[in-house]
Amino acid sequence: MDQPVSGEREADRPSVRMGPWRFVVWFGTVSLLADVVYEGARSITGPLLASLGASALVVGVVTGAGESAALGLRLVSGPMADRTRRFWGLAIAGYALTVVSVPLLGVAGVLWAACVLVIAERVGKAVRSPAKDTLLSHATAATGRGRGFAVHEAMDQIGALVGPLLVAGMLALTGNDYGPALGVLAVPGIAVLLLLFRLRARVPDPEAYEREVTAAAPRAPDGREGRLPRAFWTYAAFTAATTTGFATFGVLSYHLVQRHLLSTAWVPVLYAAAMAVDAVAALATGWLYDRLGPRVLIALPVLTAGVVALAFTDTVAVAVLGSLVWGAAMGIQESTLRATVADLVPSGRRATAYGLFAGVVGVASLAGGALTGGLYGYSIPALITVVVAIQALSVVLLLVTWADADTRAARQRDC
Repeated sequence: MDQPVSGEREADRPSVRMGPWRFVVWFGTVSLLADVVYEGARSITGPLLASLGASALVVGVVTGAGESAALGLRLVSGPMADRTRRFWGLAIAGYALTVVSVPLLGVAGVLWAACVLVIAERVGKAVRSPAKDTLLSHATAATGRGRGFAVHEAMDQIGALVGPLLVAGMLALTGNDYGPALGVLAVPGIAVLLLLFRLRARVPDPEAYEREVTAAAPRAPDGREGRLPRAFWTYAAFTAATTTGFATFGVLSYHLVQRHLLSTAWVPVLYAAAMAVDAVAALATGWLYDRLGPRVLIALPVLTAGVVALAFTDTVAVAVLGSLVWGAAMGIQESTLRATVADLVPSGRRATAYGLFAGVVGVASLAGGALTGGLYGYSIPALITVVVAIQALSVVLLLVTWADADTRAARQRDC
């Protein structure tokens, strides 16, 4: 959706040369390939950092800081996308940073360099995500928000399944050598960039999908459409609360390996299984969202509390179940949470909203990584108690969000 050629009429511009569902599927293919790259790396982040001398606290802080960077820096990239309208350019730049960082992680060799690359990979996500989500939101206006984001997330998770399995296979073949296991991920990384350039050429202006559905006038050049609604802010507070108690997979995998519940080579396999659960959860909640609205999100705090109660035991079957519950919660976070933002915020402010939303959640991710990593080393019962209390608070905030959204909808009907 980069700037049109001066003097070119909207109707004459070949802004849409494929149907909205085809656009969602092709964009899903981009995410699939990208997930092969970065989810393959994330599946072994905990053991990799531990092999370089990291403690549970360091793993928690670094992975939490990575998620914080991936979310918090969208405070800059979101408004930048709305201001410049360079959605495709920002999306491509962010993907490029990610696919370069991952292969280098395998040859870092020292803890500080590995930590920098883990965070750099997440910075790439920060650069691309508001622009990417805005591009996708336009197509999902025609397909249905919940279903469109859910299908995209399900395809995303195919890559998240393949990537860890590929890494696991390489670790088994090379005797747990991280260099080749991460180096092979450069191949799908190159494919990501080639496909993005092709997709931009085919659909330079995805906003046309939404204009066709809403019959809205073209947005003003600066994309400003007033303040963000109150319901958006209460919704961001709910998501921040539930994220604060959400353990990273880095901490989960650290527990599994350090307690000798799973070998290092089996951790990516478990991660792949969690990503399969992620895909199923995304499709199920996306379908329900289009019928029931954001009330389906009540499942998220329940699942988040269940993760810590199950995953940090010393029983293999129960700990594995906790990791699969983690995957279900991730499926809701990565699909239905994003769909809700698109429904709460007008099109012209949407990238800004995605950036602000992610920034709020980014602070919570850093707190969550430090909280779960720190309390894990101190007392697992204390960790479970604190997380359950935080999730109870998040349920209250979700109820407030429902009330605000219903009030806003009533006012719009009156108008």
